[in-house]
Amino acid sequence: MRCSDNHYYIVKFRNNPQHPRVLANELLATLLAELIGLPVPVPAVVEVGELLIKRTPELHIQLAHSTVPCQPGLQFGSRYAVSPLEGQVLDYFPMEMIHRVRNVDAFAGMLTVDKWTSNADYRQAAFWKKSRQKNYTVAFIDQGNCFNAGEWAFPDHPLRGVYAQNDVYEGVRGWEAFEPWLSRIENMDGSAVGSLADEIPSEWYLGQRKDLERLVRTLIERRGLVPSLIESFRMSSRNPFPNWQPAIEDSNPVSSAKTA
Repeated sequence: MRCSDNHYYIVKFRNNPQHPRVLANELLATLLAELIGLPVPVPAVVEVGELLIKRTPELHIQLAHSTVPCQPGLQFGSRYAVSPLEGQVLDYFPMEMIHRVRNVDAFAGMLTVDKWTSNADYRQAAFWKKSRQKNYTVAFIDQGNCFNAGEWAFPDHPLRGVYAQNDVYEGVRGWEAFEPWLSRIENMDGSAVGSLADEIPSEWYLGQRKDLERLVRTLIERRGLVPSLIESFRMSSRNPFPNWQPAIEDSNPVSSAKTA
């Protein structure tokens, strides 16, 4: 949708078939990733009026046995990484072209956020470039399944919240690959998490303020767990970091914590 600021947005509606809370997840997780310096689309709260929905047949949701109109009101918007009129956006990217992604190292950074927020989905990304550019830039999209979607729980699993192809992690040779993002999570002021949560419209979490406060507290408590969650992924049968250098194991923050 093109909004009043003349930018194009992917808009997710409150009555989507997943859960109303996925809008809250989208906004909060995107803001957290943005805060630590990761490439995510600009998020926005988009107001969609009832008249526009009535006059736009496409603004309906197809369910298993019925079709329902999108619900008017405040929705989540994710700005296009590049305007469709100015460039190209790919959600599938062939791995033989991964060398043409200028910020591929950011996949390691996004892994820190996905583990912190217990993303229950595979990591999704959009690859974009302007018309005259040769190389692409990655932007991380679709945070709706962070916090285990509508459950607002943290059932950690080594293979959740990770990109489907190991190629994007080939540059990971040790813990330094996760910096500065890992340190920014571990050192984040707890009040910053609460401030970002306050930006979520109350209807996106059904007015259940205590549940939101509990979510914020859990996120603050989990900041120090991120290294061990990454370590579980590293040691999994998938072997995601084939170029990991054992010589720098001593700098592993998990090991340091055990000997402190």
